Amino acid sequence: MNILVLALALRLPHSPPRDRWLAPDKVQHFFMSAFIQSIGYGGLRALNASHGGALAGASAVTFSFGLAKELHDRRGPEGFGRRDLVADIAGAAAASLLLDRTRR
Repeated sequence: MNILVLALALRLPHSPPRDRWLAPDKVQHFFMSAFIQSIGYGGLRALNASHGGALAGASAVTFSFGLAKELHDRRGPEGFGRRDLVADIAGAAAASLLLDRTRR
């Protein structure tokens, strides 16, 4: 009987893991995007970009990284994660808010 159950379980297609709003990977997306946003902003400011220009440029770079990651993931078992993109945008927005409050 156990062998039959095991054989059936191995033949059944596995559904991708449920993409939850609160999951460890969302925290990783949030903080990685905040990091990319901060590094991008600092790099653009070092190149004498204006504050607004540096925020806009860093946002474009951060979103591009997040979108590229999700486009890559869609070929794998995880699939394209809209919620991952939301976490990316939230991380970039949080970093932008902090950067806006700390500019000189």
